Amino acid sequence: MPGLQRLRPDHAPAVLAFEKANRAFFAASVPDRGDAYFADYPPRHEALLAEQAAGICHFHVLVAEDTGEVLGRFNLMDVSAGTAELGFRLAEKATGRGLATTAVHDLFALCRTTYGLTVLRARAASRNAASRAVLRRTGFVETGEAVVPAGERGVGFVRVLGAGSA
Repeated sequence: MPGLQRLRPDHAPAVLAFEKANRAFFAASVPDRGDAYFADYPPRHEALLAEQAAGICHFHVLVAEDTGEVLGRFNLMDVSAGTAELGFRLAEKATGRGLATTAVHDLFALCRTTYGLTVLRARAASRNAASRAVLRRTGFVETGEAVVPAGERGVGFVRVLGAGSA
């Protein structure tokens, strides 16, 4: 079973491979990251680790136990006053197995026990039915229309994490 790991420096090659391998798949439901994202990835990864060290964000990768391959990314961004925004993406070959739902539930536990977060917000592009379904399955409630990266229309969500939230 794949496991959720906090982003580390040694994850950089596997994260880049994950992003490249799934670029077309992701572009079907979210705005494309652009060529510069891939060309300039090493300093981008270092910047993420710096944000994580500063407590601004908490980045995670879903890693296959047998191969070490990154199957997904699950991030808590813009951490402030007990809240954060959840963003995630799952490899095409890993979809349909409940892995995203399980990883989001695993993040809930980290939010409560490690990060001191009590409220998560999320946004999903209108054309991203899979992410909206994961958010609903994990107890997120729609808050109305939202703008997602690149100015695309989407839906906003919120999830309050109580002491017993799963």
